[in-house]
Amino acid sequence: MISLSKKVGIDLGTANSLVYVAGEGVVMSEPTVVAVGLDDDKVVAVGDEAKEMLGRTPGNIMASRPMRDGVIADYRVTEAMLRYFLQKVSGRGGLFKPEVLVSVPAGVTQVERRAVYNATVSAGARTVYMIDEPLAAAIGAGVPIGEPSGNMVMSMGGGSSEAAVISLGGVVVSRGVRVAGNRIDEAIASYIRRKHNLVVGEQTAEAIKLKIGSAISLKKDEVMEVKGRDSVAGLPRNVEITSREVTEAIAQPLGKVIEMIKRVLEEVPPELSSDIIDKGIVMTGGTAQLRNLDRLITEQTNVPAYVAEEPMLCVVKGTGVVLENLDLYKRSLSTR
Repeated sequence: MISLSKKVGIDLGTANSLVYVAGEGVVMSEPTVVAVGLDDDKVVAVGDEAKEMLGRTPGNIMASRPMRDGVIADYRVTEAMLRYFLQKVSGRGGLFKPEVLVSVPAGVTQVERRAVYNATVSAGARTVYMIDEPLAAAIGAGVPIGEPSGNMVMSMGGGSSEAAVISLGGVVVSRGVRVAGNRIDEAIASYIRRKHNLVVGEQTAEAIKLKIGSAISLKKDEVMEVKGRDSVAGLPRNVEITSREVTEAIAQPLGKVIEMIKRVLEEVPPELSSDIIDKGIVMTGGTAQLRNLDRLITEQTNVPAYVAEEPMLCVVKGTGVVLENLDLYKRSLSTR
């Protein structure tokens, strides 16, 4: 029987949200930012357009990030954003509600899972499935998860980092910390404020991370001129920041991620440990692209680590593979 409803996969990230439609591929990739009109509760803008409004909106519009640390922080706005996504892919007059698969961090509580389920149903989904992010990331990275051997995946996005060992199509051990790209940006901003008495915004901190950030000190120091507000005089000022300073600033949040990876490795059954040493750790998510992060993980854990192809798309591509083969992956999904 031909299904007339669309199958939609959503990677609901803290920093970016991606949408996959079965048979079409990845159709949307937008920052997870929503601008809502306070008078009528209508969505004014989503994604890039809304991100440009952050900190610049008039009194009757509120632009915010509805996801924090990988989970829903503002239920109402998340629901409005999901509705916007589903209407965009199904068309406003869609007679048939879509089947939706949403990725959730492996370590979320039952209450947080339920919030994702309810928000997706309220947004217009007919059936909602949920998949653990590391599992979706592994499938999207092309890891053969069905085999009886251990595969380790680390997913590091904007709000949370997770490491999981997968065997026979399921998660054997997983750990997560609510430390990822956003916390790294915050660490850079607070370091600059502490050391240079300069206040910079989150977008500037992110730009510094992308341009001169490195998990390990570089042999040749790189320099970037940064504009901000003097925290003492309150006037605009420029300072030069070096890559060595950025490495020092981000050492603490990265240390928490390394600690999480070590804890997963400690809990892995011995039979799977040898597989992981042979195959290494697959790194996915946008923050996995931080320069030399793979080298830092390898040095600290003695397990080779490498970045997957198109790390930002791994989770959403994984939801796509599952949607195209729902019967095959049914037991790896949850419905509540």
